[in-house]
Amino acid sequence: MNRCRFIFIALALLAGLASAQGIRREAPKDVVLGKMVVTAPPQVTMDGKPDQLSPGSRIRDLNNMIVLSGGLAGKALPVVYKRDAAGLVHEVWILTEAEYTKLGGTGSGADGYKRFIELLALIFGARR
Repeated sequence: MNRCRFIFIALALLAGLASAQGIRREAPKDVVLGKMVVTAPPQVTMDGKPDQLSPGSRIRDLNNMIVLSGGLAGKALPVVYKRDAAGLVHEVWILTEAEYTKLGGTGSGADGYKRFIELLALIFGARR
């Protein structure tokens, strides 16, 4: 019993140290901005077009925690995402509406893409 109490206290201290350091999310490279709706996992829609999550896909919330697609069913979420080699949606980062709005007005072309990556670095760098 004392051993269990010691393990619990040690884990609580480690969790406190990890949260005190703060988690910093790096801006992912080669991502696409979009709106995702999980219809019936693994089926999703990206910008209104039917799509599918890959096996082993990861969806990260605003705190960089992995969330399950079933818990997001029916919600329209602003996201940036990457695809795997088969073309399925593999990694997803959920954005706030303010972040999505800021990134949505970046324009197109090479300069627009460069500005999009710079804005992602600012947004993900500001979260702690």
